[in-house]
Amino acid sequence: MSATAAPVAIIMGSRSDWPVLKHAAELLETLGVAYEAKVVSAHRTPDRMYEFAKAAKGRGVKVIIAAAGGAAHLPGMTASLTDLPVLGVPIESKTLKGMDSLLSIVQMPAGIPVGTLAIGEAGAKNAAILAAKILALSDAAVAERVADFTARQTESVAETVED
Repeated sequence: MSATAAPVAIIMGSRSDWPVLKHAAELLETLGVAYEAKVVSAHRTPDRMYEFAKAAKGRGVKVIIAAAGGAAHLPGMTASLTDLPVLGVPIESKTLKGMDSLLSIVQMPAGIPVGTLAIGEAGAKNAAILAAKILALSDAAVAERVADFTARQTESVAETVED
């Protein structure tokens, strides 16, 4: 990893979360936004999480997409360690279908915000778009690509029910 990071970091609690998070990565690629992806578990690798969160801004990260399932502490713990925006993506769990993850991420105490997205693939995709929109506030090229993406999405929706 270089001394200067990509502007978006995608972190997840386990490799098993990648099939969901790859949708965020693919959308960031479509929007021409560089990212890094890393496994950072709040429970199994707390030192790695701490070091990542504390160093991210200094390496050039501007937005963090953090996903986790079950107890889902990664987004909140990361947000407590950095002043960067953290977008939380709940991962669907076997037991409670992701409701446990969603509630763990969305119920942050006042003062430690995590922008919480939908459970699963839709949340991962929306996290990527939201990250790009945040970057677009200070990057005209990203803003143009986001506007083009939005226009293409709008144009792809038919007005009639017939083929």
